[in-house]
Formats: sequence, C-alpha cells, structure tokens
Amino acid sequence: MNARTPGKLLLLDTASLYFRAFYGVPESVRAPDGTPVNAVRGLLDFIARLVRDHSPTELVACMDADWRPRWRVDLIPSYKAHRVAAGEEDGEAGEAGETGGGAEDVPDTLSPQVPVIEAVLDAVGIARLGVAGYEADDVIGTLAARAATPVAIVTGDRDLFQLVDDAREVRVLFPRKGVGDPEVIDEEAILVRYGVRADQYADFAALRGDPSDGLPGVKGIGDKSAAELITRYGDLAGVRAAADEPLSKLTPARRRNIKEAASYLEVAPKVVAVARDVPLPDFDARLPAGPADPDGLLALAGRWGLGGSLDRLLESLAVAAG
Repeated sequence: MNARTPGKLLLLDTASLYFRAFYGVPESVRAPDGTPVNAVRGLLDFIARLVRDHSPTELVACMDADWRPRWRVDLIPSYKAHRVAAGEEDGEAGEAGETGGGAEDVPDTLSPQVPVIEAVLDAVGIARLGVAGYEADDVIGTLAARAATPVAIVTGDRDLFQLVDDAREVRVLFPRKGVGDPEVIDEEAILVRYGVRADQYADFAALRGDPSDGLPGVKGIGDKSAAELITRYGDLAGVRAAADEPLSKLTPARRRNIKEAASYLEVAPKVVAVARDVPLPDFDARLPAGPADPDGLLALAGRWGLGGSLDRLLESLAVAAG
C-alpha cells in the first residue's frame, strides 16, 4: 500500500447538504429582492464549519450530474422512480442518452437556489465536480479510491457507508443536527449499527432493499435478517447459493423469497455499489486561500444578500489554507 501523505481530503455530498440546509434554515432568510436563500446561506455556513472543525488541505463539492443514471434505471426501472417530478416523462434519455429520465422532484423554493450555490462555489474557488452519467456518490467513490491522504466524506446518505475503510483512513461524517456535531462513521460504527462489516454493507443494502431509492429488496427481509444472512453466508452470492442448497439452514419461506427475487438480486449489487472508476476531468482540489473570482463573488454577495455566511466561509478557508 502506498504511504499516506499529510493532509486530509474533504468530500462533500453537496445535494445532501443543501437539502439539509434548506430544511434546517428558515425560508425567512431571503435575498434583498425577497427570494429565499436559506439553502445557499445554510450550505455556506455548513462548509465554513466543516473547514474550521476538520482542517482539510483539499476540498471537493461533488455534484449529481445525473441524479438517476440511465445504466442504473436499465437494471432496476424502479430506481428513484418515485422521486421523478410530477408531469415528467420517465425513461426518456437525456442529451447524451445517459440519464434515467425525468427531473428530480425538488421543492419549488429550493430549485432556483441550486444555480446560485454552484455560481458561489465557483467564484469562491472550491472545486465542484460532477460527471455526466454518474451520481455524486460515484464521484465521491472514485475520489476516495484514488486518494493518497485521509478522506472525510460528508453526507447524510447511508449508501456511502460502503466506502468506509479504516486501513485507508476513509471515514464518513454523518450529520446529526446541522453539521457541527457529525457522527464519525468508521468500521466499528457500521458493525455496531448494522451487524455487518463495511465491505459487506453494499450486499446488505441490496438484500434488505431501500424504499427511499426504489429498491424493493427481498420480501420479508429487513435490517436484522439481512445482517444475519450476510454474516452467516459471507456475502450476497453466499446467501443466494444457500437458497439453492437443499441442506442449508434457511427456512422454506426465506428460501422461496430469495429464489423468487433472483432477477432483482442479479442486478441489485451493481445498482447499489458506488462506482470507483468514474472518468474524472482535471481539477484542483486545493483549498483556496482567496476567491477565484473576487469581482464575481462581490456581485453574487450583493445580489443574493450572502452577508455573514460568505464572510465566515472565506475566513475559514483563508485560515485553513494559510
């Protein structure tokens, strides 16, 4: 294994954090023209706190270039289908034939804030990275796999627990209230919480399913029974082999349910697994000591009334980069 170099890479699951900011900061936080900017200002404060508390040397805001990639939908058509905005046609390919079709259902007052967030991050000089055909999770997975430094992944999405790796110092910072006191998810935390190892988490998640992602799982199998099966048989392939083995200790009902879910279990691991080989463009993850576009940032600050939130972020970045 390559020697680790000093420093820390902080990876933001940006959509997860701006949704959290949107619901955690009152809509009464508005721009001079009355437009809500609660998600914008909340996210800037989140990032400022994370930089101040965790002293990264590199920072990447990872984006959902395709929130419902075509290749995942082709394998499991129900994948995130319930999140498609009303009136959107599901299953239509995007411009590059890569998206699963349909716009994501986003609150009316959050959607206009997303371009503002992107413009502010760019003007500040924080690396912002999304790749067509992939979700932010996949970008995070690839960056974590490539990292030569310790990695902290900030997300409210449990799917990213599969990336935790104590040997490589890859942890998840899982926000509780706000982001000021996140739970540090390491291998022990996953084992205690779910009864499986981090490297078994994706198989565990595929087996139990996840209604929030439109993954049906196997009938009658929840967290506890999925953990028991994965622990007993090692992985999802072992569970399926046990269902085909007449002498295994599976109950008749469980054996039947696993076998009836064969077509789902054939493809679910690929859908659930975070990609770690996304073709990334060139980018500079180093913490900016000062704004990349001072004039543009000044204009954005005035237009959207970013006030103290932006000041706190710039101060945290300057201190950490200094």
